[in-house]
Amino acid sequence: MSRSPRHRKTWVLLARLLLVIALLPGCRQSTRHAPLPEGSTVLAFGDSITWGTGAEPGEDYPSRLAAGSGWRVVNAGIPGDTAERARGRIAETLAVTRPALVLVELGGNDFLGRRPEAAVKDDLRQIVAAIRQSGAQVVLIAVPRFSVVGVISGRLPDSPIYAELAGEEKLLVIEALLGKILADAELRADPIHPNALGYRKMAEGIANELGRVGLLVRR
Repeated sequence: MSRSPRHRKTWVLLARLLLVIALLPGCRQSTRHAPLPEGSTVLAFGDSITWGTGAEPGEDYPSRLAAGSGWRVVNAGIPGDTAERARGRIAETLAVTRPALVLVELGGNDFLGRRPEAAVKDDLRQIVAAIRQSGAQVVLIAVPRFSVVGVISGRLPDSPIYAELAGEEKLLVIEALLGKILADAELRADPIHPNALGYRKMAEGIANELGRVGLLVRR
């Protein structure tokens, strides 16, 4: 029996709704992963936020993550680095460290330098491709668009390029974490860097997300 035009329209709308739901962050990240055993090498690849600017040595998020996971977390953060420059060092860094998992936190300095977000997204895509070619898994850490108004208002939304790239490349992306930390005066050393407590919260948020998808099993 053929459906009426009204019924066909209803089915089309339902199909579109299901597609939108499937693309939501929570659904995009629902894939379960095999856990990384203790002693696995994890590469934290990024800029000054990965390095730990704003806190004492050992208070950076990679050190905190290592202490809570049992992984060997290599801090490959370079203050002032951009996604554009980091693209040129990723291959050598991977060859030296040979990680099982790479956490990528980049883009903030590109945004501060007002590089087009499409260009930053392309740099990140190339970094992701190099990581995958090495055989490692990759996780993106979303970075907010920095603004004075955002800091004052306590609202620093992530740049949309991270969710877009995660959807296109089927990646895990950790969203609404760094922006929330930097919007809280008690968690930041300055407008663009967490303090020791902020880095602890960052490590906890990353660990929680990695645990949720099965990569990290709490000790």
